[in-house]
Amino acid sequence: TTHYLFIVVVAVNSTLLTINAGDYIFYTDWAWTSFVVFSISQSTMLVVGAIYYMLFTGVPGTATYYATIMTIYTWVAKGAWFALGYPYDFVTVPVWIPSAMLLDLTYWATWRNKHAAILIGGTLIGLSIPLFNMINLLLVRDPLEVAFKYPRPTLPPYMTPIEPQVGKFYNSPVALGAGAGAVLTVPIAALGAKLNTW
Repeated sequence: TTHYLFIVVVAVNSTLLTINAGDYIFYTDWAWTSFVVFSISQSTMLVVGAIYYMLFTGVPGTATYYATIMTIYTWVAKGAWFALGYPYDFVTVPVWIPSAMLLDLTYWATWRNKHAAILIGGTLIGLSIPLFNMINLLLVRDPLEVAFKYPRPTLPPYMTPIEPQVGKFYNSPVALGAGAGAVLTVPIAALGAKLNTW
């Protein structure tokens, strides 16, 4: 019972940590200007939490379940902001589930080999999260309009939008985000799995 209570606590807290790590894209006003930061943080947090959760249960499909929990939680938060009078597009729900499915598929296809899940699955998550979320953002209306018309009350003064900066920071945020996410995800997940075995 203690072990299962522990994994529930880990799942809940890592969900909160993952969502907060993506704060830059969770709110549409900063979605585009920090896409690379989001790609690195979200791919890392998803694979670490999902690998830990999956290796604890040993069941393929657990990573998808983990991503579904985060998705539901985020949609609840989106509904809360909408109820406060903010526009529907004010919160962008990140796309975790397809990437988590790739991790589960890797774990299943390699006969539950945790090292393959970390190396192959982690790389697939790092490559796919930026792609899925870029497509997701293309469906959202202009984030700058949201930023200027509906500033967040929690934003500190130095983060208040001053002038449009969209598209001026990197030539290819998808490529950079995918590369950085894929490179950083694997060693961090490996470290997490190593700590788990200890």
